Amino acid sequence: MKLKSGAGIVCYVKDIANTVEFYERLGFEFKFKESTRATAYINWWWIDFHQINATDAPPWHISPNANNAEIGAVFYFSVDNVQRAYDELTSNGFHPSSEPVDLRGNKEFMIVDPDNYRLVFFKRK
Repeated sequence: MKLKSGAGIVCYVKDIANTVEFYERLGFEFKFKESTRATAYINWWWIDFHQINATDAPPWHISPNANNAEIGAVFYFSVDNVQRAYDELTSNGFHPSSEPVDLRGNKEFMIVDPDNYRLVFFKRK
C-alpha cells in the first residue's frame, strides 16, 4: 500500500459550541456545524469534532476509550513567524503554555484547547 496523503482527523470533545468558538478564533473555517459535530478546515486538511457520547455518532465512533484525558494527540501547525503568531494569539486572549522556545530545530510554542488537545505553532529553523 502506498499512502497518497493525509486528509484529516476526528477529535472527541465535551462541548461543540465551545470548541467551534475556540478554533474560529484561531482562524479555522467551519464548513459544517451541527449540535453534536462540526468540521474545521485549514487549507484542505480537516478536523472533525464529535461530541463525546453523542447519540447520533456512527457505530465506529462509539468506544469505551473516547475519553481523551491522557496526553493524546499533539497537532503541529507551521507559521511564517513564531513570535508574531505568539504575539497575535496572546493579544487575542489565548494563553500559551510558554513563550516561544528553540526545540529540536524548531522555534515553537504550544496552546491547549478546551478539551486538552495540544496545538503547537512552529517554524523550522
